[in-house]
Amino acid sequence: MYPTFFRIGTFEVTSFGVMVAIGALVGLWVFGRELSRSKLPASGGDAAMAGVFGGLVGAKLLWIVEHLGESPLRDLLLSRGGMSWFGGLLGGVATALVFMRRMRLPIIPTLAAATPALAIGHAIGRIGCFLVGDDYGRPTDLPWGVAFPRGLPPTDVRVHPTQLYEMAALFIVAWLLIRWRRRGVADAIVLGRYLVLAGAIRFAIEFIRVNERILGPFTLAHLVSAGLVLVGLALLVWRGTRSPQTPG
Repeated sequence: MYPTFFRIGTFEVTSFGVMVAIGALVGLWVFGRELSRSKLPASGGDAAMAGVFGGLVGAKLLWIVEHLGESPLRDLLLSRGGMSWFGGLLGGVATALVFMRRMRLPIIPTLAAATPALAIGHAIGRIGCFLVGDDYGRPTDLPWGVAFPRGLPPTDVRVHPTQLYEMAALFIVAWLLIRWRRRGVADAIVLGRYLVLAGAIRFAIEFIRVNERILGPFTLAHLVSAGLVLVGLALLVWRGTRSPQTPG
């Protein structure tokens, strides 16, 4: 574990913060390439930048809501990890949509162009979660189990490195999305598939994650994941009823 890369006086540069920043920069670069490939306006990058900031705010706020009562509010705000991917996705997309509407950008094509960037940025961010010891899974005897003695919260028991599970799955999803886009799969289909895959991955991993159950065996992340899958399926059905699906 490397929760802190270095300090400048009392200011800590955390591994989580560094990886989130790298994920955002790589994601913006990938998005720029996809915009160019699809001959979409480069101003989409401005909407993406706004989305990054909106996503950071949304990620922190939803994580705080999920953990209210576990620690003082100040500690939650200043936690070196403490970011919800769902909050980031919802906050980032909502902010980006506002800017996209103002810029008169085509919504579905622009969002489809962003899907590989979202998957890659999310995957890199999960590396940060691993380094800081956040969002790990339940105890395991498997040989790749990892203990996080300085984690959030600390544990000396070997647990599932669910951050790495999700990272690996998301890199595969990113590769598929790029492949589908190169083959000319319809934008709504690409977007729908991304939502279904990202939601299904998190839904499955959540069963071995350490998270509070709020509805039987399900966590808040389970419910949001299911919502993403349903939205993705609705997009796929809607696109399928309009015209034959492009092979992919």
